[in-house]
Amino acid sequence: MQYGRSDAKAWAREKLVGQWTTMMTPFTARDELDEKGLATNIEHVLALGTRGLGFSWNMGEFWSLTREERYRLMELVPGLVRGRALTAFQVTDTCLQDVVAMARRAQELGFDLAILAAPYIVTKTEDQVVDWVSRVAEQVDIGIAFYNSPQFGIVLGAKALSRMADLPTLVAIKEASFNLQISLDTHLEAGSKAVVSMPDEEIFFVGRPYGIHQQVMFANTSDWRFDRPGANHYVRFIDLATRGNWDEALSLYETIRPIKMVSRKWWSRLVARTGGSLPVQMVKFWGELMGMAGGPVRPPVLPLTPGERDELRRDLVQLGLTTPA
Repeated sequence: MQYGRSDAKAWAREKLVGQWTTMMTPFTARDELDEKGLATNIEHVLALGTRGLGFSWNMGEFWSLTREERYRLMELVPGLVRGRALTAFQVTDTCLQDVVAMARRAQELGFDLAILAAPYIVTKTEDQVVDWVSRVAEQVDIGIAFYNSPQFGIVLGAKALSRMADLPTLVAIKEASFNLQISLDTHLEAGSKAVVSMPDEEIFFVGRPYGIHQQVMFANTSDWRFDRPGANHYVRFIDLATRGNWDEALSLYETIRPIKMVSRKWWSRLVARTGGSLPVQMVKFWGELMGMAGGPVRPPVLPLTPGERDELRRDLVQLGLTTPA
């Protein structure tokens, strides 16, 4: 951690830039944490030019990991990244003591951020969530990035997020409500107090008339699903767009658009089929087709069917991202 409580927001404004990724948590065929695969995945993503790596996030299947696995994952990361990118670890849980302990351990290990979302099950109001984040922030010094997502059972509006952003160590908001109006309003309401990021390129297209300049893509899986080492069009697009080089970024986006269309097809299909769950099974298999370690998903997530795996492979072959089986 490269800052203190008093300068956490200034640090975030300077350092949270460009593309941040969400890392998979790879499992072996025996359903154990794949530590070798984790190491190769980190090297793969760093080769794309990604600025920050997020671990144990929703696409990292934190909800399926044992407590021992979460801590083991946390302890592995610093030695594998070795300061070559910024790092964040999700500490979301339903027990305040566990959240604080995990955040303190992330701080001790040198993570740059703790990611925190609403404690699911009993949290039904915005005031509860703001109070919860306040209680965590009082007890740890590490900067907190709040993750606003329906996956946790409640979506906060922009005004509540703005109140949360008054906390001295609430340095960022990942506004992943999938509600464009909330994302725009959050930028406008809270953007002067915390770094706000909607994790979809749409924000660059629709935000400009409002004077919104998003400085970080925080965080999605599009870098390692769309790019390959030596052909990092997505990461370059994000770097250009977040720096405000819009004309050059827009030209580069045309090379990304066909991949984005395939991604949206699969994302929409699986989200609709599962009633709103993130398509972890698709993302992990896509990563495998790009040469990364993924492994199985854990229940209650169901794997892709053999037919879906064949279809997804064909789609990526047509895009030139992988080769036929």
